[in-house]
Amino acid sequence: MILLTGGLGFIGSHMAATLISAGRPFVILDNLSNSHIDVLERLQQLAGPTSLHFVQGDIRDPMALKQLFESYPITAVIQFAGLKAVSESIQKPLEYYDNNVLGMICLIKVMRDHDVYNMVFSSSAAVYGIPDQLPITESAATRPTTPYGESKLAGEQLLNALTLSDSRWKVVNLRYFNPTGAHPSGLLGENPRGIPMNLMPYLLQVATGKREFLSIYGNDYSTSDGTCIRDYLHVMDLAEGHLAALDYLEQQSTGFSLSLNLGRGVGISVLEMHRAFETVVGHELPYRIMPRRQGDTDQLFAEPTLAHYILGWQATRSVQAMCADLWRYASSI
Repeated sequence: MILLTGGLGFIGSHMAATLISAGRPFVILDNLSNSHIDVLERLQQLAGPTSLHFVQGDIRDPMALKQLFESYPITAVIQFAGLKAVSESIQKPLEYYDNNVLGMICLIKVMRDHDVYNMVFSSSAAVYGIPDQLPITESAATRPTTPYGESKLAGEQLLNALTLSDSRWKVVNLRYFNPTGAHPSGLLGENPRGIPMNLMPYLLQVATGKREFLSIYGNDYSTSDGTCIRDYLHVMDLAEGHLAALDYLEQQSTGFSLSLNLGRGVGISVLEMHRAFETVVGHELPYRIMPRRQGDTDQLFAEPTLAHYILGWQATRSVQAMCADLWRYASSI
């Protein structure tokens, strides 16, 4: 059975949907700090008559983790639990290190105590910081510029050290870029609590009238239209990448640690994504240019061929599909 930490969040819930489709049993652990319990009901609709397993709890709570591992026959962990907003991490570094680093330590200790040594870790392209060249390969220097990126890199480094100290550990660190979109059913999507920290959920709130305009942070970057360029990836492609990583991990007989990029390998600017979503919605979406945010860089996009070579995975869904699925999800919330 797979333990899916943070499994009611944006990416975690789509991972759960992918495991349902693959017929893989799993249990979700989530503290509901940035997710909603009704996501479990939506996942149950996808699961049909198969009952889902959910535990409300925090990865920083060792007693709750111990009870969970004693209650379910867990053989691997897909670790999504953590705070994830780049700009917020600059304002709240203590919270990010507490959640993302201390949480990992607590989780790993309980895994070890219960002889579970398989992990797929939800890392981030933020570990690279400002790249020396594009596209970004896995061999690029890791120089994070924010507490968020630092906390993700610390998680990777801890897992890498474990594999060197104990050959039972098998780890895949997945460094992904900018997930967006939604489940094609319209049942699942990104619905963060409070003010969205990412482009597409914020843009969705503008499209549905919840916010007056989109704030675009900076239009003086060294790009074609002055706005940041990112590698946007459909969340279902991303979830399928995690499943491919899990399958690969379970096929290996000896310990290892592997870091892989998940992305489309194509950079798209904020304004280009804005226009693509306008096309799907069918009307203009107001925006205003705001000052740059600390921690943002001009361009970030992946070289994803290593994941294709090792895992047999590649992103297949288009920007139009990301926008269309996201807009379909809007009708259900």
